[in-house]
Amino acid sequence: MARFILIGLVEPTTPEDQEAFDDFYLGQHIYDTALCPNFLSGTVYKLRGGHVGIDIPSEYIAIYEVDADSYEEAERVLNEWQRDPNAWEGRAEHNEASAAMDHSPLKVKGSGWYEFERAYHTRG
Repeated sequence: MARFILIGLVEPTTPEDQEAFDDFYLGQHIYDTALCPNFLSGTVYKLRGGHVGIDIPSEYIAIYEVDADSYEEAERVLNEWQRDPNAWEGRAEHNEASAAMDHSPLKVKGSGWYEFERAYHTRG
């Protein structure tokens, strides 16, 4: 079995959507997705500064660690999980919150699967 990460480059759709983004995406969606079979964790980082003069693609990055035989398998399992209205006991609340919104507070700027190559853990 291989280790992958799925990254999502995301941000609120507008500055006015920040609270809804925080409630829905940070408060529900990350946890909901991290519960998916094969998923080990879901983590979000907020940008605090640019680096080496490169354009910044997104204000937030979501990183999910996943164990699967292939990224295609992981994608299939995730899609099935997200379509299942009864995947876990909190899904109904998550779906109700989503349905109550007049628009998505979330703008996805990019996403992709990356397979683990190597790591250097030097400080605990």
